[in-house]
Amino acid sequence: MPFAFRTTFVAILAFGLMAQPALAQERALAFSLTTGARVGPAYPGAGENSLRPMGALGLTGVQFGAFTRGQPDGPSAGPSAGPASLAPGTGIRGAFRMIAPRAGTGALAGMDDLGRAIELGLGLHHTRQNWQIYGEMRYGAIGHRGVAGALGANLIWRSETGQILHGGPRAEFGNARYARSYFGVTQAESARSATFAPYQPGGGLQSVGVELGAYQPLSPEWGIAGSLRFDRLRGDAALSPIVQQGSRAQLTSQIGLTRHFNLRF
Repeated sequence: MPFAFRTTFVAILAFGLMAQPALAQERALAFSLTTGARVGPAYPGAGENSLRPMGALGLTGVQFGAFTRGQPDGPSAGPSAGPASLAPGTGIRGAFRMIAPRAGTGALAGMDDLGRAIELGLGLHHTRQNWQIYGEMRYGAIGHRGVAGALGANLIWRSETGQILHGGPRAEFGNARYARSYFGVTQAESARSATFAPYQPGGGLQSVGVELGAYQPLSPEWGIAGSLRFDRLRGDAALSPIVQQGSRAQLTSQIGLTRHFNLRF
């Protein structure tokens, strides 16, 4: 192998080895995971509450070369810290919701059991320092196999130490398949039940409400998040025999411990 060729090859190899850490730093993924407890309706339209575990996953930011969205360096102390869902920016974000299983016993005697549902989807948001608007669509990948969505807005207060208060209106939607799963009564269910007449709801607006939330950082990696939300069922959902026996008013509170992750690869 000629000396010039060997020299060039070694130089290229050395440059590649030295450049590898720099290239690795151009790829980053920041996200948050929240786990805690939730007190809310035992099922959609229920008049009684139950205590259940809760969890949430949020994307804070991503960077791949020149492509950057959100905060790929993750939250830090100060006004830019906080939940991934309130990170300043504009664009697409993930959407996730879990609905607890429903048993056909007690007040729902004769109704079919419903397993746990997990909804996955995407949302669009525009978040500034002091306000936010967003919308999202979710598909019942596990469970009801219907389509649900939400629209919302927030006024946001951020302290210099990272504490965040937020609140604003909410609206929930669902297609006919989603509505039939949680608010419908089939002929067979009606025949088994001494309470519910057959009912086949359609899709559309299902609830409107308001939510208040707070976030308190404990460190750059840890924080406590809590919220209180009131919804009132509307449209075909409100006319369901299940809701007529339960309640149109749905109050939910939750609190959880948040861990922020910042991965570089």
